[in-house]
Amino acid sequence: MQWITLTFGQLSTRQLYDLLRLRTDVFVVEQNCPYPELDGYDTHPETRHLLGYRDDKMTAYARILPAGLTYPEISIGRVVTANTERGNGCGNDLVHQAILQAHEAWPQAPITIGAQYHLREFYRRHGFEEISDQYLEDGIPHIDMRRAEEQTAA
Repeated sequence: MQWITLTFGQLSTRQLYDLLRLRTDVFVVEQNCPYPELDGYDTHPETRHLLGYRDDKMTAYARILPAGLTYPEISIGRVVTANTERGNGCGNDLVHQAILQAHEAWPQAPITIGAQYHLREFYRRHGFEEISDQYLEDGIPHIDMRRAEEQTAA
């Protein structure tokens, strides 16, 4: 897997298309969840887009947001892998890379995520702990989780 991290202004038109397609294919179509995909956070100058490529095809993606946009802390969201990558460790690699990139941009800062509730054990393995009760977001159960700043990257 090849990993690339870019700001919005650094994304090519093709990369932007590919990341939006992957996010839409999984979050809207697979999960049957119409939601406001274009929320304005992609274009923030400090937002980082982590792109994962296998054989020149984008098959993994995560968005890293600066503190104050969605949470008081920095955040990782839109964590997604293509169905061809599931079950081979790609999701673990993706979260690991996202944590590394978040800490490269904002060293030792805590990270908060809004995780789909059924994935909470997956995120616990990466050092995240539950900090909220379960809630519905766009009709899907979620939970807020935080990774403490003193932890090293997973």
